[in-house]
Amino acid sequence: MCLIHENDGISRRNLIAGGLAGAGVLAAPAALAQEASGSVTTSRPSSPEEALQLLKEGNARYVANAPINTDHSLDRAKRAQRQKPFAAVVACSDSRVAPEIVFDQGLGDVFVVRVAGNFINEDGLASLEFGAAALGVQVIVVLGHTACGAVDATIQSIEDRTLPPGHLPSLVEAIRPAVYDVMPEEPADLLSAAIAQNARLNAEKASRSGPVLAELKEAGKLMSVAGVYDIATGKVEFL
Repeated sequence: MCLIHENDGISRRNLIAGGLAGAGVLAAPAALAQEASGSVTTSRPSSPEEALQLLKEGNARYVANAPINTDHSLDRAKRAQRQKPFAAVVACSDSRVAPEIVFDQGLGDVFVVRVAGNFINEDGLASLEFGAAALGVQVIVVLGHTACGAVDATIQSIEDRTLPPGHLPSLVEAIRPAVYDVMPEEPADLLSAAIAQNARLNAEKASRSGPVLAELKEAGKLMSVAGVYDIATGKVEFL
C-alpha cells in the first residue's frame, strides 16, 4: 500500500523537504496542517494530551456499547481526498483487536501500525515517523492485549529453549526483552506481566527514536504511551 498520494497535498519531495531530518522536522506537522485542516470525523485536538483524552473517551463509549462512529459511509468523499489522523496506534495483528473500534474513532482518525506482538521494528518506526511528521499525529499508543499469542509463544520458547519454525523466531527475538525483564520478579501471571512490559518498552522506544519522534516529543508536539486492551471487557488500561 502506498502511503503517499498527490491528493494528500504532499509528495515525496515535500516530505523530505518538510524536515524528516534534524530539527527541521518540527515545522512539518504545522505546515501540513494548513494543507489538510482537521480530521474527517472529529475536531482536531489542540495538544497530545487532548488527543489521548479523545481516545480514552472513545474507549469508554466502546465499553458502554454506546459508539458514535457507526456510519462509515459518512464523509467518504472527503476521506478520498486526504487523511488527517490525530493518533497512531501500534497494535497486534490479532483479529480481535481493531483500534478504530476499540477507541470508537472514525475512519481517517487513527493511523494504525500492526504486527503480531505489537512491537516496533525499523519499518514500524518509519511508519510512525510518517504519521507524526507528515500527517500530524499527536499521540502514539502501543497497544498490547490480553492473551497475546505472540508473547505467549515467546515465553514458551524461552522456557523450552527452542525456537518456533519458519520466520517466527524474528517475533520471539523482538518480544524476548520484555519477558526477560519481568521473569526475575516471578509474577503470578507471567504472560500478563510480559504483555504490559512489552507495550511499555515499545512506547519508550518510540519516544526515544531520533531524530524525528524524539524531537517532536521534546517540542511538546507528540507523546507516546502504552496500554493493554482487555479482550473480554473491551477496556484499555493505560500504563
